[in-house]
Amino acid sequence: MPLPKSQTEWEIEMSVKIIDFIISELYADMRFFHLALSSLIPKADPSLLTCATDGIYIMYSPEQILRTFKNNPRFLNRCYLHSVMHCIFSHLWLRGNRDCMLWNLSCDIAVEYTIDQIDKPCTRRILTWLRKQVYDKIDQNIPYISASVIYHLLSSLDEEPISQLQQEFYTDDHRFWPQPGSRPSPANQKARNHWNKIARQTRMQQEFHDKAPDSGEKTLFSQLKAEKSRRSYRDFLKKFTVLREELHCDLEEFDLNFYTYGLQLYGNMPLIEPVETREVSKIQEFVIVIDTSDSTSGELVKNFLRETFQILGQREYFFDSCKIRILQCDDRVRADQEITNLNQTDQFLAQFTMIGGGGTDFCPAFSYVSQLIENGVFSNLRGLLYFTDGLGVYPKKRPPYQTAFLFLTDFDESKIPPWAMRIRLEPEEFLSKQKNGRYL
Repeated sequence: MPLPKSQTEWEIEMSVKIIDFIISELYADMRFFHLALSSLIPKADPSLLTCATDGIYIMYSPEQILRTFKNNPRFLNRCYLHSVMHCIFSHLWLRGNRDCMLWNLSCDIAVEYTIDQIDKPCTRRILTWLRKQVYDKIDQNIPYISASVIYHLLSSLDEEPISQLQQEFYTDDHRFWPQPGSRPSPANQKARNHWNKIARQTRMQQEFHDKAPDSGEKTLFSQLKAEKSRRSYRDFLKKFTVLREELHCDLEEFDLNFYTYGLQLYGNMPLIEPVETREVSKIQEFVIVIDTSDSTSGELVKNFLRETFQILGQREYFFDSCKIRILQCDDRVRADQEITNLNQTDQFLAQFTMIGGGGTDFCPAFSYVSQLIENGVFSNLRGLLYFTDGLGVYPKKRPPYQTAFLFLTDFDESKIPPWAMRIRLEPEEFLSKQKNGRYL
């Protein structure tokens, strides 16, 4: 005969059953979300007043779950979906140097707006006057909704309206979100990659589905498409690396000739001498093109270059002997400067000035780089980064090297050539570093 359960064990067991019921209700209305809804592992935490997630677990208070399920079960549906959407939009990992309080509020507004736009029976609620006012402002001022765009709108508000918005949109607890600047744990990095994969699969399911999405689902999938380009800039630069031998003692490898000779000579004493070179993937030749049209800020460009040089200056990204060409281009190439040693970057930034101010045309920069390759300036050009607002003429022919366009604003995906990579950068990432007086 099994022993009777304690009150705590019973509450946890009932809570898990309620969460399973919530997932079933959400799945009935949003079948395209089936992977996301079942990806969080329930974990009881009596200290919480609402749900919380770290990208791996969905934390909850059993007592709160039971009480809310009795009085307002629809709120639990929204709360669970709210946390799932934070994960699928990568809100947990995209804060960067933004203000924590404003970023949390921006993420909550973006998710709540999406849930209300989807307007499914299991999550439907009556809009308050304040919520309707916020949604109207979003519809009037934001063509592509995302947490980062909402963050820009909130940055100009006073403390009192911010407090009102916090009370209105607070749903789940963000205390377990990863802290910016700290080294991510393997489990956390695995969770981020897992949710990126879920976001891609969810988007692909919708694209290949026969039924066209309604207006609410379009809001969701437009965010998934926008978040596709909001990646780690450091990880993005790794795409331009090339495999080459580097003079460096490799303690993990050794010369087998010495090893076997020692065994033959001494019987049980191998001679181990580390290999003096090792194969590594790093960047060797690189081109950075700066759009110097009227719409690009000079100080923002300088901060972007400083951040890029800081990343490339780390030993794991660049070979000691390198070649970086920095071009300035609006409707034609205005300047061409070369860096052959990363120690030259400080002097370059101190003397850097923007040249140009005309219209935007991407083609002259690509033609200029092609001429450099023909003249033998580059022997193994791995990639080109084009820092721009995106409002220009793209080349039609694919170049013989990887190309990436870096945007500071939302961009029209349909105008970008299919062979070009793209990443959406956030201006405040660079401006906040300038404000703090240091560059990470």
